[in-house]
Amino acid sequence: MQITAADVMKLRKMTSAGMMDCKNALTQADGDMNKAIEIIREKGKLVAAKRADRETSEGAVLVRIEGGKAIIVSLGCETDFVSATPDFKALATEIADAAIKAFPADAEALKAAKVSNGHTVEEEVSAQTGKTGEKHVIAYYATLEAPYIAQYVHNNSKVASIVAFNQEVPEEVGKNVAQQVTAMNPISVAAADCPKDAVEQEMAMYKQQISEDPKMAGKPEAMLENIAKGKLQKYFKERTLEEQEFIWDGKLAVKDYISQNAKGAKVVAFKRFSLTD
Repeated sequence: MQITAADVMKLRKMTSAGMMDCKNALTQADGDMNKAIEIIREKGKLVAAKRADRETSEGAVLVRIEGGKAIIVSLGCETDFVSATPDFKALATEIADAAIKAFPADAEALKAAKVSNGHTVEEEVSAQTGKTGEKHVIAYYATLEAPYIAQYVHNNSKVASIVAFNQEVPEEVGKNVAQQVTAMNPISVAAADCPKDAVEQEMAMYKQQISEDPKMAGKPEAMLENIAKGKLQKYFKERTLEEQEFIWDGKLAVKDYISQNAKGAKVVAFKRFSLTD
């Protein structure tokens, strides 16, 4: 069966695959469009399998907010060259739009969500892998629900944050706190919700440091414990959002900045992801 240029263009429009890939797929499928689509998709799966162990340190991080719901998602790839292409950006946008629409619970569920052409996210990621020859993955996905959610996406699209508040806050306040999270990468909102294993690890390190200090030899155990706890408070100040110095005014803690500009407001959760950390 003769393969026409119109057939090739039609298949390319449907799959975003390269011209030669489309022509070869149509030839192999004897002109059957559905079979050709399947051939291209299978090629994407094959390429993905071959490149499964590759690192995906490039890509884009996107945010979507609708009402009291927000998603943050990252589409990863191997090189900045591919991440800068229109096709990659279009796919990342499709995935983000599908995520806020379906609001799946986790990354696995996101893969089953449908994009605008009716295909699943997983199918489109696989197809993009086959097209470029580079590994593509959902590098990160998370959601938040709250009365008010702020966002910040850095201008390189490599790092972003979403921040949930217990009530509506001025847009500038929300953005500034989201920038704080993006820039300073806190481990938790407050000391009370700091991961237990992180706290235990810090305390163990401080106690070891103190025990190895000749000046501390023979000091009462209670004194050594208090010194370690003092160091832990410094850790909380540096690593928990509420206690961190506000990046726009070092004289204020973030919690004080919020209370001064949005009475009664508190951060209840945040999500942050960076492709460069």
